[in-house]
Amino acid sequence: MKIAILASHGGSNMQAVLDAIACGRLGMEPSIIISNNRKAYALERAAAAGIPHRVLNGTTHPEPADLDQAILAALRESGTDIVLLAGYMKKLGPATLSHFDGRIVNIHPSLLPKFGGQGMYGSRVHEAVLASSETETGVTIHLVDGAYDEGRILAQTPVPVLPEDTVETLAARVLEREHRFLVETLVRVSKGEIPL
Repeated sequence: MKIAILASHGGSNMQAVLDAIACGRLGMEPSIIISNNRKAYALERAAAAGIPHRVLNGTTHPEPADLDQAILAALRESGTDIVLLAGYMKKLGPATLSHFDGRIVNIHPSLLPKFGGQGMYGSRVHEAVLASSETETGVTIHLVDGAYDEGRILAQTPVPVLPEDTVETLAARVLEREHRFLVETLVRVSKGEIPL
């Protein structure tokens, strides 16, 4: 199974997946890394691992439909079977969503449907969790459809919220769990234990 990864910034979740592939724990093959941000550290990680990578964004393709087709073409040409959004901050276009329907996976830093939807990403999620006095948050792996964070949930895991937590401490605890849980879930997907 060939996996493409789309990332906008550091790519630490992407790196966790690449490390699991490299050591033989995850039976997938990276096909291509795509970023909308030419300065994303994820691209440096891809280059260091010898994985094909491209920058596709509103600068390279000003028309949204053209960008959608360019992303779809890059995924198809690389033989991609499954697409992972690992901190990818843009909404995919209808052509890509349609072609890879049921094969696009996203990771979200809360227990959806809580604290999801448009604008809910990164520290905004953790701020909302703390503001609501939740005692538990977590990580959700879900399929991507045309709406933000509403696709079918594949797996979830809880992460405790501690009384003394700040946005930074909570974010760090959730991210640490994301790295492990993303790999665990993809292993189950690759073995057919979680159907897409």
